[in-house]
Amino acid sequence: MEKFFRLKERGTDVRTEILAGITTFMTMAYILAVNPNILSASGMDSTAVLIATCLASCVGSVLMGCMANLPFALSAGMGPNAFFAYTVCIGMGFPWKMALFAVFVEGLIFILLSVTNVREAIFDSIPLSLKRAESVGLGLFIAFIGLQNSGVVVSSSTIVELRDFRSDFSTGGICALLAVVGVIITAVLYYKKIKGAVFFGIVGTWALGMLCQLTGLYVPDNETYFSVLPSFGVTDFTALSETFGECFDIEFDEVSVFDFIVVVVSFLFVDIFDTLGTLTGVATKADMLDEKGKFPAIKPALLSDAIATSVGAILGTSTTTTFVESAAGIGVGGRTGLTAIVAGILFLISTFMAPLFISIPSFATAPALVFVGFLMFTSVTKLDLGEDADLTDVIPAFLCMIGMPLFYSISDGIAIGIISYVLLKLLCGKKEKLNPILCVIAVLFLLKYMFL
Repeated sequence: MEKFFRLKERGTDVRTEILAGITTFMTMAYILAVNPNILSASGMDSTAVLIATCLASCVGSVLMGCMANLPFALSAGMGPNAFFAYTVCIGMGFPWKMALFAVFVEGLIFILLSVTNVREAIFDSIPLSLKRAESVGLGLFIAFIGLQNSGVVVSSSTIVELRDFRSDFSTGGICALLAVVGVIITAVLYYKKIKGAVFFGIVGTWALGMLCQLTGLYVPDNETYFSVLPSFGVTDFTALSETFGECFDIEFDEVSVFDFIVVVVSFLFVDIFDTLGTLTGVATKADMLDEKGKFPAIKPALLSDAIATSVGAILGTSTTTTFVESAAGIGVGGRTGLTAIVAGILFLISTFMAPLFISIPSFATAPALVFVGFLMFTSVTKLDLGEDADLTDVIPAFLCMIGMPLFYSISDGIAIGIISYVLLKLLCGKKEKLNPILCVIAVLFLLKYMFL
């Protein structure tokens, strides 16, 4: 272990790395409840998605540990999973098998970009303001989905409104109320620096739901609102056959070629910037950047991330990516790939608890969505919003942020941000600040809206 992971060189030991891996897993474990909940909206089998998520997380984390020797764990990314289910499948009408194939292709492209310098060219073409706005918009979108799934926000004559908690109190009302309480619980745990605050927020909210059912406050109707009591049993591993390899069982006449390309590019765009941003931020926290502020180990890290994405698509889950929650493990001393491998092994063990994770209700996972949305929203503080701010930077960033939740589409939010950025720079006489690659991307988005 010393020879492979260089433990002493990085000022750590086996015990510290194992503790860091456990800590990282606990902070990420909420994805095992949330991801099946989100992807099942596209028609996928929840148990299959959970097993695929566990296996993809294990593969990705072990690859990161072995190839890059970094303490970064991977799993199905928040944001890409929402884009997969709500924009691509529900919004654009893609069959989930075709969406998985798009993720698979995106992963292959990401692999090619990871071994060349093309990714730097694409990354550098996007202005910093839009990169930060993307994170904020994703946060708002994810939080909105959480509020919808829990029934706190409902449709009305004003498009959406706050639920009347008194109506149907024993079913929808109490579930929505529990979701609100869950957000408070998660916030308090996070404030008190409890490791795995988001995960324990889910468990605490679920426990309150069980208590409400046992005392008669919550009464399942077995049609829309089901029993929230935990389900124990042996994992049905045959369920994986519902998704394994299904990304190749597709009919290309189901969607247009252009739509497919747009979806692949959108997945790639989100994955590239989410991964680069996460790797840079977490590496900074771990003091792994060199004196020039560069990250020497970024190429094998990106390659691990890209391979995990394609493997995850074959197994049956959306984009697998590096998690910012890896910073929790780094915070307790994790400095090598052993941390990531320990987290990966724990994800593998979790496959045996599939029935338990699948029985977690939406109102219990909603607080996790809302709180992760808040964490992503904090990037807004990095935007220059002062009196001397360049409005040709800030306005497109604003449109990108609000576009994602209001259009109910990550790709449309990104598109409106890029198009408005290019147009404002041209019309305001600042074309010298435009990157040709960004202009090409803007034109492609315009053509999509004009002809599709």
